[in-house]
Amino acid sequence: MSLKTKVYAFVGPSGTGKSYRAQLVASENKIHYIIDDGLLIHDNDVVAGNSAKKAPTKVETVKKAIFIDKEDKKNMVEALKKIKPDSILILGTSDGMVEKIAENLGLEKPEKTIYINEVATETEMETAKRIRTTEGKHVIPVPTFEIKRDFAGYILDPLQIFKYRRNDTPYISEKSIIRPTFSYLGKFTISDTVFRQITEYVAKKTEGIHRVSKVRVENSVGATNIYIEVYVIFGYNIVNVLRDFKQKVKKEIERLTTMNVQEVSVLAKGIHMPENNSK
Repeated sequence: MSLKTKVYAFVGPSGTGKSYRAQLVASENKIHYIIDDGLLIHDNDVVAGNSAKKAPTKVETVKKAIFIDKEDKKNMVEALKKIKPDSILILGTSDGMVEKIAENLGLEKPEKTIYINEVATETEMETAKRIRTTEGKHVIPVPTFEIKRDFAGYILDPLQIFKYRRNDTPYISEKSIIRPTFSYLGKFTISDTVFRQITEYVAKKTEGIHRVSKVRVENSVGATNIYIEVYVIFGYNIVNVLRDFKQKVKKEIERLTTMNVQEVSVLAKGIHMPENNSK
């Protein structure tokens, strides 16, 4: 039985800027829900789904985007039944793709289709394609903090766009830029030595830390965790020093590498006793 939700389609070739303009198209058509690459987005919040951009290959990405996987399909259908949106905007690279997504999720066929060339110029689309090809960057139409936890270990950066609504009220829209595993540029890696050098740099600037004795980087699918052992200077509150150091390390690594770090663990390996027993 189909959900009684008005379905709108936003169609355009891959890499032409659909996700970049999705919120604007939805706003102009008074639509509050978007399905884009496996995610259900309500205004600026991800409310259900798993991003297809986390898939290891382009083929797997397409499968996740059209909800072929039984678990992905089940979870999204349950979310839609619970939310019961009045209308929804589905993004796809073709009319057929949008229709397949709607069919797999038990939704009606689109009653209106907006094509990318109706909202973007040829120059804008070519620029988007060039960035996708040369930098491997993809946009997700939600703020970076919304997807940070799900995209740990991916190159991740916020994109702020100054826009005007139809009533000429200016506002800032933030979206996320990621470089997925299946990037056209191939697999990217950052040496463990880089993480250690950043960690040691932060240690020198953190009061109470004598030195870093060990740094271990653990990478897995969708996660980067960093384990650090340090020596704390005698007389300092160990808990406060480690908390401060941990926050600074995470912030500095994300700033310098544009990668999202899921967890930083810091252990006080020992106490350093200055010769004069003072700070």
